[in-house]
Amino acid sequence: MSLRGYFVAFSKCTVLLSLRILLLVPAGLPVRSQGDSQSDNKVMDNITVRQGETVFLRCAQGDVVTHTAWLNRSSILYAGEDKWSVDPRVSLVTLNQEEFTIKIENVDMADEGQYVCAVQTSSRPRTTSVYILIQVPPKIINLSRDIVVNEGSNITLLCQASGKPEPSISWKLISPSGDLASDDEYLEIPSISRQRAGTYECTAVNDIDTDVQTVDITVNYAPTVSEGRDVGVTLGQRGVLECEADAVPEADFEWYKDDRRVFNGFDGMEIVNTGSLSKLTFFNITDGDYGNYTCVAINKLGSSNTSFLLFGPRAVQDGSGAAMGVHSQTCLLFLVFLPFLLRF
Repeated sequence: MSLRGYFVAFSKCTVLLSLRILLLVPAGLPVRSQGDSQSDNKVMDNITVRQGETVFLRCAQGDVVTHTAWLNRSSILYAGEDKWSVDPRVSLVTLNQEEFTIKIENVDMADEGQYVCAVQTSSRPRTTSVYILIQVPPKIINLSRDIVVNEGSNITLLCQASGKPEPSISWKLISPSGDLASDDEYLEIPSISRQRAGTYECTAVNDIDTDVQTVDITVNYAPTVSEGRDVGVTLGQRGVLECEADAVPEADFEWYKDDRRVFNGFDGMEIVNTGSLSKLTFFNITDGDYGNYTCVAINKLGSSNTSFLLFGPRAVQDGSGAAMGVHSQTCLLFLVFLPFLLRF
């Protein structure tokens, strides 16, 4: 190191020592109330600033000031016009006989604490201290992931957030809307049902801002099929059997005629599955198509089925003809016996 380097280092050490001893500003000096401070040691009101903003530190001077400095706890930020801090966010704003002002840009939690302006006059030293409070908007830092569970499982959702002041946390079911809610970082859902599946929202709030994130819960359950409806179709016409199943995950469908599996394209039949609905279509009904059909819906949790009857209009006509025959015979017997009844 050159002679000049030794001199600069020695000068800085001398200034630091003089500021600590001569100005009586020890590191970590607690903030004192104005009632306890001496006339030459002024305590300013706390400065509250939000994270990311810029704070200005102002200190009154005087024409008899010989040395002045801004200190942050255990380090010197500025000694007069000389910048001692290596932080690029700290800079000098004003230094004259009236005021000594520096600023700190993009403040963070590490900047919170006590700051002291130390002034040496020709008679005695004086200090001005101020405490900077940093407010931080809430940020959700730990959140349960989207989950897939089977119906009847016990679920616990977790949401944790940081911020200053400390944020309050709440949960609620938003889609579909429901009355399930919690004013705690944990949300307990015992024996979850399919109706509790959906999107859950965690909200973290403090005086500064709000942070919101969501968790999706998917509930698996076995298929339930709607009751089958019998269908009557004339020979040579088009007929459709429809089977609808409620299931998560979506069900696979199988069709049977009596005990025989029916496949797509078999005997001119077409099977089309779209989501929760399966359609068995007959494009040209024949006598061989009439009969009993069964739709089976299957997923990994179970199965369900329903039955259909595909019939022709002849069955209806046969039933009506039999009734007509009985009615005709009754009328004929009445006419035969009518003359005998009139004699009495």
